[in-house]
Amino acid sequence: MQPATASRRIFADISLLSVAFIWGLTFVMVQDAVRTYPVFAFLSARFILAFLAMLPIALLLRKRTAGWGAATPLRNQIGAGALIGVILFAGYGFQTAGLQFTTPAKAGFITGLSVVMVPLLGVILLRERPHPAVWAGVGLATAGLAFLSLVGVNLDEGVNPGDVLVFFCALSFAAHIFVTGRFSHRMNPLALTMTQILTVALLASITSHFFEPSTPLFPRGQPLFAAVFTGILATAIAFGVQTVAQRFTTSTHTALIFATEPVFAALASFALIGERLGPPQLLGGALILAGMLTAELGPGLKSRKPD
Repeated sequence: MQPATASRRIFADISLLSVAFIWGLTFVMVQDAVRTYPVFAFLSARFILAFLAMLPIALLLRKRTAGWGAATPLRNQIGAGALIGVILFAGYGFQTAGLQFTTPAKAGFITGLSVVMVPLLGVILLRERPHPAVWAGVGLATAGLAFLSLVGVNLDEGVNPGDVLVFFCALSFAAHIFVTGRFSHRMNPLALTMTQILTVALLASITSHFFEPSTPLFPRGQPLFAAVFTGILATAIAFGVQTVAQRFTTSTHTALIFATEPVFAALASFALIGERLGPPQLLGGALILAGMLTAELGPGLKSRKPD
């Protein structure tokens, strides 16, 4: 993470919160889209549109960001972007497939479990030791997610396969946040964003070609609207913003801000399809916000040196 002034940190936080809001809006429209259009064909259209949308942005910003990551060879940046793209492909593949079997609100809540997984990845892979305030924030956010997603579930009905798929989506997104945080501070954000989006587009196109019925390159009607919205706003712009913002904040802090995504998803489900929020869900949202504030007031991550 680069040294950041208070204004840059605040701007990064607001930017990441905006990304979470956009992502929260997408669950209902993606579920509607994959009811009539194959999953990976939809992802292919989405990420092709995202790549095309990023091209003019990359051309406009290439001079302004030319010095960012200049010390890292371009082939290393492309390799890092491809790795992030593979992880991102897994996340969206699991999530989009899971939306065929579970509700948009539940998918949003389970996706939010990535907030718990990010600091755990730091502990496991880098031997990082989060400050107790961060663990307290993660605990509050976890309790909030439990109230949002588990209260009222009938365990006798068994595990919903859609929930399992979305759980693996959460794990993939946690890895995406974690790996992006490791690379973004020393690489050009445009190179990372363009490469990862192109990687997902290629992987989704290949998967669709071999495993799904033949379809037009782009859908029509509501699936086309969903592909355009998610491709341009929720992918090209959102991941570009995330990659830049993570230069000035930590992966754990990013994950805590992204914990608001299920709240936005639940609100969108209520507004668009009438899915109501009961007292447990409202309490869950409050606990998530409390977790964010608790982690924000505590010191940042401290790395534990090897013995």
